[in-house]
Amino acid sequence: MGKIIKTIRKYIKHPFPFSYKNSALLVIDMQRFFLEESSHAYLPMARQIIPNVQRLIESYRNLKLPIIFTRHALKQGENPGIMRRWWRDVIKDKNQMSQIIDVLKPLKNEMVLRKTRYSAFFETDLEKVLQRQKIKRVVITGVLTHLCCETTAREAFMRDFEVFFIVDATATENLDLHIASLKTLSNGFAIPVTTQNILKELKR
Repeated sequence: MGKIIKTIRKYIKHPFPFSYKNSALLVIDMQRFFLEESSHAYLPMARQIIPNVQRLIESYRNLKLPIIFTRHALKQGENPGIMRRWWRDVIKDKNQMSQIIDVLKPLKNEMVLRKTRYSAFFETDLEKVLQRQKIKRVVITGVLTHLCCETTAREAFMRDFEVFFIVDATATENLDLHIASLKTLSNGFAIPVTTQNILKELKR
């Protein structure tokens, strides 16, 4: 991950120091659909980030800090919009493959936000939830880096949240797309950090 940070370093603008206070961890779409080999949408790169996402979840739980999970899924009769035409595919809410993987299973008191587009803010209560909890900064993990994670990061920034994007706890189809997304985000929307960066601050 040091190599990735080095690659994108020249694109980074105005980094804010991370503070766990008033922060929330967003775990984006870590669903069986993307993480099980039997799925046609399986992402091998995503399997590699599971341990880091686990460590972040455990640390946030230990400090009783907010964790918000998202899952991309459409209910029966819900309009998928252009997403269906683009991907020729829809993740149905009742399909077990839409569920978050067991090793990252949310606790009963943790929020699981269902979404129907790339952005976790699109037609959801995410902004209200964050405002209600006085959240000032969000830490983004999950899949896919250049789609749901990036779109959510951009929209969080546009709503005046500080955005910390974890380079080794996000993943996508390949390294080229991952790095390309990190470059553009670093230039205008998010602070790239490693899992270790965040864990170190959480232990202070």
